[in-house]
Amino acid sequence: MEQIFTYRNQKKLRWGYTTGTCAAAAAKAAAFFLTGDEKTQISLQTPGGRVAHFQVQKLVDGEMTWFGVQKDAGDDPDVTHGAWIYGAVSRISKDMGFRRSVESKSDRTCEKKETVEKHDVDQEACTDALARAYEWEPDTDADHSGQFRLFLTAKDGIGLVTKPGLSCPVGNYAINPVPRQMIFQSVTHVLEETEAHGDYLIQLWIPAGRELALKTFNPKLGIEGGISILGTTGIVNPMSEQALMDTIRLEIHMRAVAGEHSLILAPGNYGERFLSEHLGIAIDQAVTCSNFIADAIRWSADAGMSEILFVGHIGKLIKVAGGVKNTHSKYGDRRMEIMADCLPGTLDEQVRNEWTDRILGCNTTEEALEYLKSWGICDQVMHTAVSRMQHYMKQWAGGNCDVQVVTFSTVYGILGKTSDSDRMIERWRQS
Repeated sequence: MEQIFTYRNQKKLRWGYTTGTCAAAAAKAAAFFLTGDEKTQISLQTPGGRVAHFQVQKLVDGEMTWFGVQKDAGDDPDVTHGAWIYGAVSRISKDMGFRRSVESKSDRTCEKKETVEKHDVDQEACTDALARAYEWEPDTDADHSGQFRLFLTAKDGIGLVTKPGLSCPVGNYAINPVPRQMIFQSVTHVLEETEAHGDYLIQLWIPAGRELALKTFNPKLGIEGGISILGTTGIVNPMSEQALMDTIRLEIHMRAVAGEHSLILAPGNYGERFLSEHLGIAIDQAVTCSNFIADAIRWSADAGMSEILFVGHIGKLIKVAGGVKNTHSKYGDRRMEIMADCLPGTLDEQVRNEWTDRILGCNTTEEALEYLKSWGICDQVMHTAVSRMQHYMKQWAGGNCDVQVVTFSTVYGILGKTSDSDRMIERWRQS
């Protein structure tokens, strides 16, 4: 496999390939095998313009012969790194007698309802595969037009879409449009060389997909039973923030499509756990926004959300009180400076300076809270802090959302909350 590198923060990082690229390579190897040409190496061009080279592995499973490519995510912390993605291509027998109906010709790749008429019980496995298959729709000017048709489906390990708002229709496998096109084109290039005729079925299989999916956002997005086949460029940019941002934005979009107008945002595990254990709100009701605080609020407002309940640990949210839009430490750590700035303005100047120095010398927000508690001003400081958090969050929402804030400590519990947060909490408890 060709090695591609980039430099980030003076570190040399290796690029990888998407599940879509790996699936296309596996399907291409399977197509060659169908034509009588068994390959151990496959090359293909990614949508991003780079040529990718893969070693392929043959696996015989009963009467089916699969060809596998091992996913290499490079230096990106991708949970699918190392997973085997298999593809198989088979001729569909003429006695299948299947038909397909298309609802919307304007968006046939995403909005199809595909049905199968079963004529022979011996064809049951093939029939089940065809039931959720995508059909390739080539350009009308293609040389092979009318010679053969391609259908794409999955065996196991690729998730099924159960909620609207994704780029795949509900009830179909989560194989996104760009990877679908890559897979179809890869197989087409092989079959064209043999002047193939008839109908062909491309199947994908990821043995570890079901377990890997539990480590992804798929369950929250309504993708069940496996991972997604993804990729717009075909290449994985190591340590890319864009993929995570896209996922967060997509989840917000899907909730809006489902008719929701209220949203809970939480930066991470601390916030989710606090929601469940202390506020009595199920974790799956919240959207995890990581460090992208301002972006998540803006996306929520743009999606039409009228209410946002933001719940987060003081270690992150104190930064928001200073107008920090992204709370990742690489953008600077101003936690103690912002907390010191929330000290009461009525303090004697000497006392204020002394206490400011104490806070600035703290390593953690929990340590600073100990001082605030001992001085008897913690509630006052937190009131100022959450008011400022709310101010900035409403600003980022463009003034179109009612934003309420709850911040907490793992040691002291709830530290501060805005005036109308209890109403939102109670409604979410009952939902």
